[in-house]
Amino acid sequence: MADSDLDYLFKFDNLIGCDEVGRGPIAGPVNSCAVAIESHQSDLIEKLIKLNVTDSKKLTEKRRKKILETLNIDVTKIDQNKVYENSALGEKFSFVIGEHSHEDIDRMNILQASLSAMKNASDKLIRGKTKILVDGNKVFDSAAADIEFVIKGDSKFVIIGLASIIAKVFRDEKMKALDILYPGYNLAKHAGYPTKEHRDAVKKLGPCKIHRKSFKGVKEYL
Repeated sequence: MADSDLDYLFKFDNLIGCDEVGRGPIAGPVNSCAVAIESHQSDLIEKLIKLNVTDSKKLTEKRRKKILETLNIDVTKIDQNKVYENSALGEKFSFVIGEHSHEDIDRMNILQASLSAMKNASDKLIRGKTKILVDGNKVFDSAAADIEFVIKGDSKFVIIGLASIIAKVFRDEKMKALDILYPGYNLAKHAGYPTKEHRDAVKKLGPCKIHRKSFKGVKEYL
């Protein structure tokens, strides 16, 4: 993983990794994160590897939170579309959280909302000659001339892995807060892909305000 990240970092002024979370759920927003590392901060790659930064799905909730604690990132104090500068490990990097609401998703469709959230976040981090690595199998239009998708990129590139962790923890905490506002669906537990329990709750209670009306498992009960 280190060689892959560093190979790109040495060729560009700025390397950005993008990922998103929340494509599968039937409620709540889709969130993205873009992380940028400038070429002179190459030591950060090794430090992130030592923290076992990788695909957020491969890590426990406790481990994800521990990584962000080490990086001095408190997702409850993060605003969407704002650039945050971080130097907790002595090496500076920047990141931005993007978001599209359940209403945006219904209007745009989930694929376009996911790509747009990543574009909006990464656009704010483009500096000089920038390379953007996007987790998945599609890219978005970008002001950066060099952008490519990487299937399972959050496992192959530590910079995408970090983006996946920040986005995942951010959205999970948001869903815990929404669970309090919209009880009965156990949204705090079902922050990811919908479970039978969640679908049964929608069938019994009907959709709440933040359910995605265009999604199967919701639209049938409107």
